[in-house]
This record gives sequence, structure tokens and C-alpha cells, in this order.
Amino acid sequence: MVHLSNKKEQATLVKETFPILEMSCASCAISVESMLKAAEGVADAGVNFASQDAWIQYDPAVTDPEKLQQSVRAIGYDMVVVTENRDEAKEQAQQQHFRAAKNRTIWSSVLSLPIVVIGMFFMDMPYGNYIMMALATVVVFYFGRGFFSNAWKQALHGKANMDSLVAMSTGIAYLFSSFNTFFADFWHARGLHAHVYFEAAAVIIAFISLGKLLEETAKSNTSSAIKKLMGLQPKTVTLVLDNNETKEIPVSQVQAGNLLLVKPGEKIPVDGSVVNGNSYVDESMITGEPIPAEKKENDKVFAGTINQKGSFRFTAEKVGGETVLAQIIKLVQEAQGSKAPVQKLVDKIAGIFVPTVMGISLLTFVVWILLGGENAFTHGLLTAVTVLVIACPCALGLATPTAIMVGVGKGAENNILIKDAESLELAHRVNAIILDKTGTITEGKPTVSDMVFRHASDQPMLKSVLLAMEKQSEHPLAEALVKHLAQEGSKEVILDSFESITGKGVTAKYQNSIFTLGNSTLLAEKDISIDNTMQATISRWQQQAKTVVIFAENKQAVAVIAITDAIKAGSKTAITHLQQQGIEVYMLTGDNKQTAAAIAKEAGITQFKAEVLPAGKAEFVKLLQQQGKTVAMVGDGINDSHALAQADVSIAMGKGSDIAMDVAKMTLITSDLNSIPKALKLSRRTVQTIRQNLFWAFIYNLIGIPVAAGLLYPVNGFLLDPMLAGAAMALSSISVVGNSLRLKFATL
Repeated sequence: MVHLSNKKEQATLVKETFPILEMSCASCAISVESMLKAAEGVADAGVNFASQDAWIQYDPAVTDPEKLQQSVRAIGYDMVVVTENRDEAKEQAQQQHFRAAKNRTIWSSVLSLPIVVIGMFFMDMPYGNYIMMALATVVVFYFGRGFFSNAWKQALHGKANMDSLVAMSTGIAYLFSSFNTFFADFWHARGLHAHVYFEAAAVIIAFISLGKLLEETAKSNTSSAIKKLMGLQPKTVTLVLDNNETKEIPVSQVQAGNLLLVKPGEKIPVDGSVVNGNSYVDESMITGEPIPAEKKENDKVFAGTINQKGSFRFTAEKVGGETVLAQIIKLVQEAQGSKAPVQKLVDKIAGIFVPTVMGISLLTFVVWILLGGENAFTHGLLTAVTVLVIACPCALGLATPTAIMVGVGKGAENNILIKDAESLELAHRVNAIILDKTGTITEGKPTVSDMVFRHASDQPMLKSVLLAMEKQSEHPLAEALVKHLAQEGSKEVILDSFESITGKGVTAKYQNSIFTLGNSTLLAEKDISIDNTMQATISRWQQQAKTVVIFAENKQAVAVIAITDAIKAGSKTAITHLQQQGIEVYMLTGDNKQTAAAIAKEAGITQFKAEVLPAGKAEFVKLLQQQGKTVAMVGDGINDSHALAQADVSIAMGKGSDIAMDVAKMTLITSDLNSIPKALKLSRRTVQTIRQNLFWAFIYNLIGIPVAAGLLYPVNGFLLDPMLAGAAMALSSISVVGNSLRLKFATL
């Protein structure tokens, strides 16, 4: 293994994910992983059995994907290394693999059936053993050839996997039965019947092939979230040429800077900005917001969103893997392929599992030879084969990754993007959660909450002047006022003059009147009077932590306006849910104490800190961790990045292109805080499923192996048939995957 230590060398590393084919169990994943890690130029690698993917961090100056593919092929597996449409290549390879598995299962089952019938009911028919042997030869060495070739390749590298167990068990059963067919007199001379186990060898291949087929089907279901996300991407796009003509091209050929046309009802192919035309776009698959967003000139549009009634042209800005949708897909894929802490322990167990089972099988055979009495050799061989068949690390290897894959997929469907398995496993332990105020609890956008005029009759004219003044203002609060007045239907007038007074407000002249808009400091400087009723209103709003703007005509205040950053509709409900679950909720903000107290009171939060700098937020996270708490931090992922990095579970709030994926381990693609209790519930359900899976996988092996070894024989004369062992082995994997798939239907 190449150890890259200095920074210069580190900078040359690239990290890529490649589909791995032909893996049949958790031990296979460990074999591939160890081969990749040992390959020259590879700094680190990881293989996920459930997602059938490998991520490899390597130095391109030393190695390349083709060389790595050769390393994987050397031990009987394959790796997809095509650079274009890798996902499609993987899909095609898996479909081909599935079809082959289906044919193998059907034909091995069809040929095994007459062997079972002869072996069970017509044992003494003429040439019965030879007929069974002929059929078993086809099943074992043609339809089961993959087990033997893979076992051989593993053995050449001093490794063993599930294929090794199957090859040894069926091979021994077949050879023993062949010997008894040709040399039956050897046993007859010793007063023993020459039993044959062709049906066991054939049916084991059939059952294990069936188990793998069902496993493949179930595993493809666990990746449905990825397929749904990929389905959002259109295949073709309408390109606008220089002569204004249009041409349909594949989306893969779109380049940044291309002018594209989107017609009503079409999916937007890439990220970009509208050049002309307007429409409403359904962005719910990206943002989680149900109301279509209006799009006009210079507005951003995102790949995968659906255009409604209008049509527009836009310039492509981010294409291929750079689009928001592509980033979301990549995030979900990486999370589904990542390993939870418990999985690392399971991997170690699976790594020593196969050699241990081989040892138990050999020990079983020896003990039977020594203590078995009459028919000791036959029983010893039968039990040794049964131990090899029943001990399957597949269930163990699938227990965690399938639950993680389904959990991550379920999260993606509910606008919860989970960056890695560790955060999904940790989130259920969270007992303290810190919420940023602006943009997390509140909308993050100032809005007009109240507007009171001195005389109702003057409202229409005054609103028109107010709209004209604020349209020319550069103050951040001006946008809120403009939006509010425009929604009310106010029409702006043409001002005679306009002046902006930095930090205080604006003044304007219209029809021989001087209008002033600003804070109380500006009005005091201009000697403008405010009547007692308005003064009382201002005081009341300030106590509620609202920003107050005063509007005056000549020397008299004529209106007062309250601007606030409103609490999101679902914030209070979400905070109540968290508190009911016994989670301590804290609010941190850089805002003043008065505003913080008002927002905290409205949201139902009793513990809050105001005027906190970004570094102070991280310190507060550390303080709670020192008290033994598992802390989740929820913020926008930019000014809260330090605190997000410090927290045990970091959750970024965001929507569209503002998703703070880089810092947070979880990202909520919706602005609704109610997704946080959902994320924690999802974590609890996923961890619960992992524990159930591991329990059944371990219990199955703890009970199955001793029974297969003949532990019950001295008690009641029961010996487990290798055929039943094969069926039980297949069933264990299917039950684990099936249990994981139940998560898909859980209510969050």
C-alpha cells in the first residue's frame, strides 16, 4: 500500500466511485476492499456490499481505473470503469447479471426436481444413481460453475468467501456421491449402505441461486430513491441556435453558455438563468415548497424542476455533475455507500467468519469420525457439508447496509438529505438541539407585519409616494416594503426629487410636499412631530422586537410601519415536538437581546443566547458536549459552519442552490423545521431496523451451525438435511433485506 504523507502528494489524490459486479456476500466486499487497498497507488478504499459500489482514493500518477479493474478481476469480480454514463453501464451490467441469475435459478431448479424425486421416492430404480449423477453434473458444474471459479480465485490469494463454502459443500457432496455410485461395494463389504447425496448438491445450488435472485431483486428496491431522483433528469433538451432555429440534442451534450428553450410541461434539463419569457416552475422536488415559483428574466432555474404553462429561454450555467440535482443524487449515493460505525464491526466479524466456519466444519467431521459409531464417516461428511451450507455471512453483511440504504432513500423522499451513515446512526441519540434564529426559526426575510396611517382617507396617495421612494432606496428593508405595497396593488408616482440619507432613511419631494421615511433619529433631526397615539404604537411594536419605520409629510408623521422577520409557519409545532421527545432546545443568534427574547417567546423556547458570534456558537456546542450531551446543530451552513463542524449531528437548513452541503451531515431541502423531528425519527427507525437485522443474523447462525453439526442427534436422532440448510441460508438473507424494506413504508 502506498502511504502518501506530505501535502504535495495528498493534493494529487482523486476519489472516485466505481460499480463492482459479481459480489455475492459480505466477505466478497471485504476481499475486494483488501485487494484495492493493497493495490499500488491506492491511499484508501471502501466497498459497500448492498450498493455494489467501491470508492477509491488513488494517485492517478501511479495507477488508473483500468489497473484497479485488473486487481478486482484477479479475485473473480469485475469493476465498471467507463467514464461516460457509468450509472447506465452499471444498470446494464446488473440487468445482465440479473437475467443470468434468473436463468441459472430456473434451470438448476428444473434439473434438480427429477434428482429429488428419484432420491426420495425411486432410490432403487435401475440406473437411478447414474441419472441423478448426470443431472447433478450439469447443475453443479455448469450452473454452479461461478461458485467454483470464484472460490479458486479467492484461494489463490489466500482468501475465502461465501462461494468457497458453497463450492466446498457441493463439491464434497458430489465427489462422495460419485465414489459411492462407482464403488458401492466398498461400503457393502463393510456392512454399510452406499448413500448418495446428488440431490443435496444440486438443490443447494438451486436454493442459493434462488436466494441470490431474490436478494438482487430486494437490493434493487433499496436503491429506488436514487432511481426516482435520476428520473427527474430529462434525456433530451431543445437547443436554440444562432439563427434562432431550435434543435433537439441529448442532455449530455449541453455545455455551459448554451441557450436552451423550455416549453410548457417540460422538465428543466440543467441549472441556469432565464434570458427571456416567464413562467411558473414546480420546484417541489428540489425545495419541498408546494407552490410553483414565478420565473422571469435573470431568475435561476434548476435541473429536474418542471415548467408549468409558460415557455422561456435560459442560459445553461451548471451542467452534468455540477447541477443541484446531480449534487443531491451524488450526496444520496455517497450516503447509501457509506459505512455506519456498527458496520465496521460487522465487517471485521464477516472477515473472520468464513475461515471460522470452515474450521467448525472440519472439527464437526473429526468429532463424528471419533465419536459417531456406526455410519460415522457418512454422518460426519453430511454434517460437515451442512455446516458449510447453513453458515452464511450474507445476512450479517446485509443487515446494516440495506437498512442504511433504505433509510437514506426514505430521507431523500422526505426532503432530508443524509450525507453519511454515521449521522443517521447517531441522530437517534440527540438530546440537545441548537437552532440558529435567522433563516432557521424565522423566514430570514424581512416582511411588513403592520402599517398604521394617521388618516385613512390619505392612504392611497401616501402609499403611492411611499412605493416610489422605496423603489429608489438601497436599504435592505426597502425590498420588504416594495413587495408589500405591490401586493396591495399600489401604483408608484413620479417623484420630483429624491435623496438617500445613509443609515437613517430617505427624503423626497412630490406635489410641493416634502416626504421623509426613516427612523426616529432622522425625524428628530428634521423636527418632525409624532402624535401620542402613534408614539404608543411605536413603543408597543419595539417591545415586540419589531423594526419601526416612520413616514412623514412635511413636519407631521402620517404613518408608522413595522417590519419583522416572521417565524416560519411550522417552527413552533416542530419545537414543541422536539421538547415532547425530551430534547432540550436552544436558540443562538447574533441579534440583540430584545429581538431574541421576543422570537424565543413566540417560538416556545426558554433557553436562548443573543449577540453570539460564530465562534461563540461553536464554544456553546462544545460546552453542551462536555456536559455529556449528544448535540445537533441546525443552521444555514455558512456563518454557522464552525458550530456545525463541532456538533455531533449537523443539519443545514436550505432550499435550491442555497443548500449548505459542504458542512452539514444532513441537509433539509425544505424550509420547514418539522423535518428535524422527522429526521430524528428516521434515525430511530433505521437503528431499530439495524439491531433487528443483526439480532436475526446472529441468532440464525448461533442456532443453525450447532444444529447442522448434529448437536440434536444424541437427543432425538435429528440430522439437518443439506437441502434444508440451503433453503434456510437463502431465507435468512431474504428476511434481513425484507425487514429493511419495511422502512420504506414507515410514517415519519
